[in-house]
Amino acid sequence: MKKLAFLFCFVCITFQFQAQILDKKDLKTHEGYFDFYYEESTDKIYLQVEKLNEAFLYVNSLATGIGSNDIGLDRGQLGNERLVYFKKAGNKLLLVQPNLKYRANTDNKLEQKSIEQAFAKSVLFGFKILSEKEGVYIIDFTPFLMEDTYGVANNLKRNKEGSYKLDASKSALALERTKAFPENVEFEALLTFKGEPTGRNLRSVTPTPSLVSVVQHHSFIKLPDNNYKPRVFDTRSGAISMSYMDYATPIQDAITKRFIIRHRLEKKNPNAELSEAKDPIIYYLDPGTPEPVRSALLDGARWWNEAYEAIGFKDAFQVKLLPEDADPMDCRYNVIQWVHRSTRGWSYGASVVDPRTGEIIKGHVSLGSLRIRQDFMIAQALMNKPFEERDNNYQPMLDMALARIRQLSAHEIGHTIGFAHNFAASTNNRASVMDYPHPQVTLKDGDIDFSNAYATGIGEWDKVTVAYSYSEFKKNINEKDALNEILKKAQDKGLRFITDADARAAGGAHALAHLWDNGKTPAEELEAVLELRQHAISNFSVDNIKAYEPYSTLEDVFVPLYFYHRYQVEAATKVIGGLDYNYAVKGDGQLTSKPVNVAMQEKALDAILTTLNVETLAIPKDKLSLFPPRAYGYNRTRESFKGKTGVAFDPFSAANTASDMTLKYLLHPQRTNRLVLQKSLDKNQLGLEDLMGQLLKDSFGKNYKDAYLNEIQQQINVNVLKYLMNLGVSNQSYFQVKAEANKAINDIEKMYLAKKKISEAYVDQFQYMLFEYRLHPEKFKLESSPKIPDGSPIGSAVCNYNSN
Repeated sequence: MKKLAFLFCFVCITFQFQAQILDKKDLKTHEGYFDFYYEESTDKIYLQVEKLNEAFLYVNSLATGIGSNDIGLDRGQLGNERLVYFKKAGNKLLLVQPNLKYRANTDNKLEQKSIEQAFAKSVLFGFKILSEKEGVYIIDFTPFLMEDTYGVANNLKRNKEGSYKLDASKSALALERTKAFPENVEFEALLTFKGEPTGRNLRSVTPTPSLVSVVQHHSFIKLPDNNYKPRVFDTRSGAISMSYMDYATPIQDAITKRFIIRHRLEKKNPNAELSEAKDPIIYYLDPGTPEPVRSALLDGARWWNEAYEAIGFKDAFQVKLLPEDADPMDCRYNVIQWVHRSTRGWSYGASVVDPRTGEIIKGHVSLGSLRIRQDFMIAQALMNKPFEERDNNYQPMLDMALARIRQLSAHEIGHTIGFAHNFAASTNNRASVMDYPHPQVTLKDGDIDFSNAYATGIGEWDKVTVAYSYSEFKKNINEKDALNEILKKAQDKGLRFITDADARAAGGAHALAHLWDNGKTPAEELEAVLELRQHAISNFSVDNIKAYEPYSTLEDVFVPLYFYHRYQVEAATKVIGGLDYNYAVKGDGQLTSKPVNVAMQEKALDAILTTLNVETLAIPKDKLSLFPPRAYGYNRTRESFKGKTGVAFDPFSAANTASDMTLKYLLHPQRTNRLVLQKSLDKNQLGLEDLMGQLLKDSFGKNYKDAYLNEIQQQINVNVLKYLMNLGVSNQSYFQVKAEANKAINDIEKMYLAKKKISEAYVDQFQYMLFEYRLHPEKFKLESSPKIPDGSPIGSAVCNYNSN
């Protein structure tokens, strides 16, 4: 009887407590997918949970950023998405994330349970139950929102910017964009981190570096219905994939399941050749984007509609301005956001994806606002005396920069609709916006022609990826056969798809896929780029800047011109010991792999060695007066020439840096290993010994009467020797490569140093380097040349995309 009385009292107290919470006078109610209540006097949010064990999507993100690309915490940056559910455990509600990497797609409940028990799940948070009435729970949601879910403190520590901790006294809920909607609820909190700054980057962008405040965003999102049909991933398709292991798979079938990520798109009339979509894909541009950039971004984004129309969808891809009162982090909006940072940085496209199926729920593009200024500067450097007569002669430069920003808009959206990079497109008439485009600038009647700098519109490959990912097939059509036919037609047209890992320069081998290159063959394009570069350098003058600008800005403009050939050098070096290959599958008839033919390799080597010529790398003497010591208030930055002459401009280090750039790719251990291998398989192929002979002839074998040119030659020679030494001791080098490298080093000593074509002091220094190398090879360390100024957007070697 006493127990019954106690239970009765407990229930009454619980109901009373819930009533007390919900009847508070200053409680503001928000009704939506989850109802919640805000109490201003305590700055608390109470969440109402009605359904336990029912999955939904949780996404965390950053509403505001820090402003440093190096730190990488940007405004509008998506974090992780997680499928979660609430589970009752005693007096708590646990927010549980199941493990979807390992599944059992079967009706056998015990088999499903065995997988759930075999792999760990994650409990993201435990909430004390404040009240419960008829299966409706009230929890204090505030502690969850006040956690550093995004990992800002860890990020700052990892980047050596300092040790920071969350300061609760300086943190609060952010209510402006804390809202409830029928299928999602959005929460924000202003979090302040307190610590001692140790890094330069954080100090440069924070008003009080010991206190860093950002707004973190949280979304609870209703999962889509079960009518979406996942589409199988094909390695040839150019689509981004998601995967998991299905342990219910028959033994004879692959256990790893791979599907593409894509938006849901269905025709209103499935039988019509051209039909409107039930729900078109709509992207919204940040209204804070200024003109003329705004119009350029809208234009580029809308290119994708052509690809959707080609597969029978009318106006299925639309682009509009985001309403001013809308939250760009709201999952209901696909957003193109214009993001500001203190330095140039990468743009990227991210997506919120249903982890069960691969359906894209939200696409979010972040475009770095400083990117457009780099293209403007490149055009400014290339033009012949653009500001000779007037300072407002900027339209040709602006036009080229806007052409690039249109392409960038289409490119990053491409990631968010499900597509990977295609770095083979530049060798096939710029067949994809998913390539990284280098401006295709030409000489026309002695002048620089920008009219074809960047392509306009979607490419032929882009239509293939859209067709594979989004085509809707009639019921009597076999989907697998239809998808294969799409890829077969693309193959028959000569379209190629090669993506990230196979397009990198360091150790990379694919001859036709690279970042920031152009042309049918890398060697021919390198020759064209060098000719254009030389023409622009010869015309470079004080009239490449406006009146009353310091000469220091002229030096900044000259930087991208001097290194204008850098990416085409990378592309050409990949031909040496290079391969031509595809992501072939059995039965598709594609080439699997073959070495690049010897003629193409020899032509590439000739072009590459041109970039080590003194005539190419020596800044003309008559240009050196254009680069005086830096003006007051115009200090050097990471995008300036690096040197060793103090305040004086250092043309030797410029040549040192440029030659180092070529040699680190040309004499990469993996590349030289491939040269040994390909020569062993075909005696007519280019071999490492052939390369070494030409390299030594074109470096140590040269001598100039002009002292300025001869000194630059010594800078190049030192780099050649240090990279040969690196091959001789590298753990990545074949034994045969080490042997050839050491033979070349001996040849330098016997054939060139012995002839003493250079001063005795220089001979002695080279001999000292050789003595140290031979005596202590285990201590050899590749000495750094002056760092090349940033060319690509700062921070990484890739344009980031993720499917979270």
